[in-house]
Amino acid sequence: MSIFVDALTKTFDGHPAVDAVSFSVHDNAFFCVVGASGCGKSTLLRLIAGLEEPDHGRIELNNTPVVAPGLFVPPEERNVGVVFQSYALWPHMTVSRNVAFPYEARGLSASDALARAGEHLNTVPLETFADRRPEALSGGQRQRVALARCLAGDARTILMDEPLANLDPHLRGEMESELRAFHNRSGATTLYITHDQREAMALADIMAVMDGGKFLQIGCPEDIYERPATETVARFIGRGALLKADIRNGSALIAGQTTPVASKAEGLKTVFIRPKNIAVGETGWRAEIRSVHYRGGFWEAVACGDGLETPIMLDLPKAVKIGEQVHLTFTGGWVIPN
Repeated sequence: MSIFVDALTKTFDGHPAVDAVSFSVHDNAFFCVVGASGCGKSTLLRLIAGLEEPDHGRIELNNTPVVAPGLFVPPEERNVGVVFQSYALWPHMTVSRNVAFPYEARGLSASDALARAGEHLNTVPLETFADRRPEALSGGQRQRVALARCLAGDARTILMDEPLANLDPHLRGEMESELRAFHNRSGATTLYITHDQREAMALADIMAVMDGGKFLQIGCPEDIYERPATETVARFIGRGALLKADIRNGSALIAGQTTPVASKAEGLKTVFIRPKNIAVGETGWRAEIRSVHYRGGFWEAVACGDGLETPIMLDLPKAVKIGEQVHLTFTGGWVIPN
């Protein structure tokens, strides 16, 4: 097991930033923790890195305890690499010297350190930029230098705290592919912190949704998207509507009409319905378009209808106008288990 965390707790001024969190990450996995600002995800990363000391709990890295009652291993002895939003590169050093620095700090000669740094620059790949200084690089290139420096620390566990937050949207998309390729080449285990659900689902082998210092759900991206465990997870991951329904024999009664649901639950429940499960036609719930935005290839709309207590989100193949009347039919939904 590359990362093992048990009942990890950290409070600030009596408020639990990380509240008895437990999880484990297998070797070479790409694990994303996603949540809104202030949910505790960066504090969790700092606890694992050794930059904060927890109030309670245990941490093991590569089957070696680093936090336990009476034990706190300092960050420089945890064999982890950390990539922050700011990249934290030395501005007066060339790219190769930035990457060589961890080796020099451990006593290698300058020539040996630079030779080892060259290997990691090939991995990113940035070998043709070795003699440049960080100010002459793009944001994405500086990010790759920071990743190469993690490898130069021989880290078996790499912790990334919102590493793409400072990049423009186009570059962020490119860097997602580069980060995943870097992870695959490095052989390390990656714990990745982000507020961007789309980014987490694109990168993760497994992901966790965090809120109020707790993990609400852990699973592969598809499971969390298709089968959210709570209403909070459903609201945070993707788009959709939460509607009260009476569940009977695999069907949900919503506003007087039945909708098929894959559930053995019975009684009054909450059903989560995504835009893909809503058809617009000649019959169904009568609704009025309240907002509409063109998203490139489709129109994203919000409608309010008779008997529906919350707005409905739609993805439409053709343009509609605000105030236009439509008829909606639900073709399926997910019953929230909690």
